[in-house]
Amino acid sequence: MACKHVNAAELHPPGPTHSVYREDCTQCFDSIDDSAGLDVCLYCFNGGCTGDRKHSHLHYALKNHPLVLNIRRTRRVVVRDEPPQKMTKIAISAETEADRYNYETTVRCYECNLDNVDKLTGKLGAAVEGVMKANTFSRQEEVKAWEQVYTSCEHILTLQQEAPRQIQSQDLGHCSLCDLQENLWLCLQCGNLGCGRAQFGGLRGHSHGLEHKNTTGHAVAVKLGSITPEGTADVYCYTCDEERIDNDLGKHLAHWGIILAERQKTEKSLTEMQVDENMRYEFSMTDEDGHELQKLFGGGFTGLKNLGNSCYLASSLQCLFDLSQFKDRYYLPQAELPVIEDPAQDLETQLRKLGDGLLSGRYSHPDPDVRFPENSPEVAYQRGLAPAMLKVLIGKGHEEFSTMRQQDAFELLLHVFKLITRSQHKAPLQDPVRSFRFVMEQRLQCLSCKRVRYRSDEQDNISIPVPLRKITQPATEAEEAGATPKVDEYEAVTLKECLDSFTSQEIVELTCSACGSKDGFSKRSLFQTFPDVLVVNARRFVIVNWVPTKVNVPVVVGDEPFLLDAYKSPGYQPSEELLPEDAVESKTSFLANEEVAQQLEGMGFPRNRCEKALHATGNADANTAMEWLFAHMEDPDIDAPLDFGGQVSTSTADPEKIEMLGAMGFGPPQARKALKETGGDVERAVEWLFSHPDDQGEFEEEESAGPVTGAVKEVPGNRELPASFQLQSIICHKGASIHAGHYVAFIRKSVSGEDAPAWVLYNDEKVVKALDVEEMKKFAYVYFFKRT
Repeated sequence: MACKHVNAAELHPPGPTHSVYREDCTQCFDSIDDSAGLDVCLYCFNGGCTGDRKHSHLHYALKNHPLVLNIRRTRRVVVRDEPPQKMTKIAISAETEADRYNYETTVRCYECNLDNVDKLTGKLGAAVEGVMKANTFSRQEEVKAWEQVYTSCEHILTLQQEAPRQIQSQDLGHCSLCDLQENLWLCLQCGNLGCGRAQFGGLRGHSHGLEHKNTTGHAVAVKLGSITPEGTADVYCYTCDEERIDNDLGKHLAHWGIILAERQKTEKSLTEMQVDENMRYEFSMTDEDGHELQKLFGGGFTGLKNLGNSCYLASSLQCLFDLSQFKDRYYLPQAELPVIEDPAQDLETQLRKLGDGLLSGRYSHPDPDVRFPENSPEVAYQRGLAPAMLKVLIGKGHEEFSTMRQQDAFELLLHVFKLITRSQHKAPLQDPVRSFRFVMEQRLQCLSCKRVRYRSDEQDNISIPVPLRKITQPATEAEEAGATPKVDEYEAVTLKECLDSFTSQEIVELTCSACGSKDGFSKRSLFQTFPDVLVVNARRFVIVNWVPTKVNVPVVVGDEPFLLDAYKSPGYQPSEELLPEDAVESKTSFLANEEVAQQLEGMGFPRNRCEKALHATGNADANTAMEWLFAHMEDPDIDAPLDFGGQVSTSTADPEKIEMLGAMGFGPPQARKALKETGGDVERAVEWLFSHPDDQGEFEEEESAGPVTGAVKEVPGNRELPASFQLQSIICHKGASIHAGHYVAFIRKSVSGEDAPAWVLYNDEKVVKALDVEEMKKFAYVYFFKRT
């Protein structure tokens, strides 16, 4: 019986904009490596598993797309029965997909109930070939994320092509200076073919394209194997020494007899090869004696594959999904999945997929493709799950998280909290971020009249300053002779010292309009409520030459429960007298340099702008102030007068600016104060925050700061004491910058065969029982404390 759908109008090969999900199921982590393989819909290219969960059949029932391509991948066993050839020259080589795997493909039709439809009938041949050749969804997103914003240049815009001639089209001819027929670059000016340089991945080359440029001066070339029918290709300007875009590429290629519609991409682009190279970065997992750490498998011990600089994502997700709040919310093995049109683009589906992947244990086992000698005690690491779909959703529309660059794990946590809170939580399911929320309360008291004001702010983390006490060491003879000095060392501090500093009382210079005193105010911030899970970011960064630089200050944190009762605010007391609404005014005043102000006014700038520029630039000279004015002409508050009042103006307390600073690890009170002090300028606010690490900031005033009558406003967190917390997990970072180096997670949990909870190290896909965690805890970047 023949399938009646093989010529359906909807059948077509995937285009360059289509997402092809041919690696793993869009609703679980079953993949093409499983014995049943993966079904790829030939209509919309969704990937569906064919095992006991039958997500492929669910997709058919929802979409009525009957034809699927079942893909099964097996590791190729390479048997070497002869000695390797003698190496005669240096070459770049790497294992390719074809070297590693065998693929078996079958077309199925759910409606006709056929399991082996002829792949060459009707439109199937082109559709199947297109699916197998297309970039997978994850690779497509990786390439997008790595791509730079390319532009054209004068050498392309003024290109003068010589007399036209036919270039050998499909076999591409060969390099004019050697016999290479791959990695060929076509000079768009004269039509010369020259090979490129040798590339990672085994692509040969002798740089004869560059030699042609040096000989003739012809600047612009296109990589022939990268040309697609859609008109994309690698275009390089040798004079600019940069990749470029040629908006007239079709016209320039037609000059040499190459028609875009007839071309097929035959080689990886430069961006794709860069992705391949970055994915090969690996880390050792051994103890001090060189012995491998004990590998762990099973539910809760599943690793996450590095997607290319994604360790910040993996470490953060491991810590979150270790918590009961995330387990209860997203690991629902008995619940039916919601019916979603496009599960790969649905945050709820992808978080449930990750919860099942990490916690079920069905994917946590030694990689069967890694083989050791017979009777060897060695065990392979697991393959790890690739949360590519979730990473894309988290990064969508975000300037940093949408890239393949390393990012800050703490910033990511705050971003994930925001995305999850904004998503739907249908009863009885609850927002898991609620367990992180609490209220900090700030108390201001006039030193003269003793009147008080309370302000409060809802938070889901605290960022604590780490006291810096540098250890002074005498210079060595080598250093005195001009050698590079040793890295600065700092005295260890305790977590209690950091919390004491965070909640300590300080004196601020404010004028009390209630009594007229200029003696100032005392200010202190304490917990009004406590969360179920307290996230603490240890600020170990200082500004060096205007760049945030990490300093290695050890922070001693024990495994035993500890109390935060001493940091709870007693709140408003009946004996206290509240300050009136306008009772606090800033002592700060500013008198503009009149001579310079008049110079600026003579140039046509309004008085308000002149004063603001002088205040921002130190009140020194007209040139500096004028440069500031030109840089801030588009500021929405550029014409607003300088505001030194006690209240934060609407412009400086812009919620978007507070959110931007929050993404950098600064709490709303600190961000609000910094914006107030810098006139709403975010860049200057960052500088202010780093130069005032102990300032607790400005808190929003509660609607009811005194005695309350009627219903009490519900606040997040818990007021009850004792407030006992215990360290549950940490995110550690190695490297001098938060945007480089490597992140790993350590989680305290039960391990089979252990009487007491042990520390487990999650290093991307590698999950092992950790040793010497005490040393790692001293330099953790983010701490997760659970209330006991």
